Amino acid sequence: MGRTLVQAVVDKADVARMRAGILLPDDPQLGTDIGLIAGVGFLDVKASHSLSSCLEEFDVLIDFTSPDATLGHIDQCALAGKAMVIGTTGFTAEQKQRISEAARIVPIVFSPNMSAGVNISLKLLELAAKALGDEVDIEIVEAHHRHKKDAPSGTALRMGEVIAEALGRNLEDVAVYGREGISDQRDRKTIGFATIRGGDIVGDHTVIFAGQGERLEITHKASSRMTFASGAVRAAIWLGGRPAGLYSIADVLGLNDVDEGSV
Repeated sequence: MGRTLVQAVVDKADVARMRAGILLPDDPQLGTDIGLIAGVGFLDVKASHSLSSCLEEFDVLIDFTSPDATLGHIDQCALAGKAMVIGTTGFTAEQKQRISEAARIVPIVFSPNMSAGVNISLKLLELAAKALGDEVDIEIVEAHHRHKKDAPSGTALRMGEVIAEALGRNLEDVAVYGREGISDQRDRKTIGFATIRGGDIVGDHTVIFAGQGERLEITHKASSRMTFASGAVRAAIWLGGRPAGLYSIADVLGLNDVDEGSV
């Protein structure tokens, strides 16, 4: 993902520049030019071992790391007045609260998925949930590559949250994460999740609204990580000059201004 982000910045060279890049402290490529590591050519930007060592070099940090690493970066960016785009997933409710608190100091775009298509799908899911209500059973199926650590994916959970909110439910109360053995008839108010991990699947998400005599499926499939990287760079550019606050990709795309009646 880091290499793809570098490529996405280079593709937007007319409005954005790569000013710094961070590798793990024990990475043998520390000190090497970021562009050469990413395979996009020399950028005259050496790979740093920590955020603190390059904090003055950039305006916006794009972070696709791990929850613990991201939280450390948030503290440093808040103190330095640096904006952030956060694509990391797997945060707990308490960790998300820390992001919200930091957003009172600096502008932050935080979304579990930076894809325009996924965020349009979220609007469609809200519309479908409100229209179909309690007349359908809802299942969310997601698939990712074998190296993804969190399950369900942050995107799948966000889809569940959007649907639950549209139906006046609390996802924590109605989510079912996998089924096994013999059980009672399915509770219609539950929202089921199924997780697939294998190979090099970039990211597939399908929400099934299963009713009597018909079934509606809303699917998004990513074929390249570039869709996430391009969305993150777009968000970083959009953040320029924004006041402190917690934003989403839906804000970047203007989707929160869309009238539901026109969708």
